[in-house]
Amino acid sequence: MSLALQLKDYRLTTAEILYRMPDHPGLLQSFIWQELDLAPEFPVLRRFLAFWRRELDGPVHSVRVAAAAPLRHSAFRHPALLRLH
Repeated sequence: MSLALQLKDYRLTTAEILYRMPDHPGLLQSFIWQELDLAPEFPVLRRFLAFWRRELDGPVHSVRVAAAAPLRHSAFRHPALLRLH
């Protein structure tokens, strides 16, 4: 994961995409997508879904999204310098 993106409030985002099988439209298939993205707009996920609709045959049925909490500056700690005698 890119620390620079996390400092810009990007967070690990997971999406479960349910889509219909092209040859069997009565069946749903699941695809898991995971990437760093910016909540709540999710521009990276939106670009991926636009690619999906444009390039792939299986129409999207639904998308369920979960995003991790943003990284806080207090989560970073400088390593302590220890001297052993």
